[in-house]
Amino acid sequence: MATKTFEDSMTELENVVSKLEAGDVTLDDSLKLFEQGIKLAKSCQKKLDEAEKKVKILTADADGGMIEEDFGGAE
Repeated sequence: MATKTFEDSMTELENVVSKLEAGDVTLDDSLKLFEQGIKLAKSCQKKLDEAEKKVKILTADADGGMIEEDFGGAE
């Protein structure tokens, strides 16, 4: 089975949330949807964390050259 893309996971998570918000499901189904939503949210967060580690910010140094620093270092 192929790994879902971030976008696929987000779309599925949005569908889960919509179903839960509609309130047209049984308690058991709501719990299953909630568990599915938690798994999807964790998967999306993991993918975002992995992407953040790869992102680098290029900034100019005093001499006009470019330096590379970690994404988190700009905060």
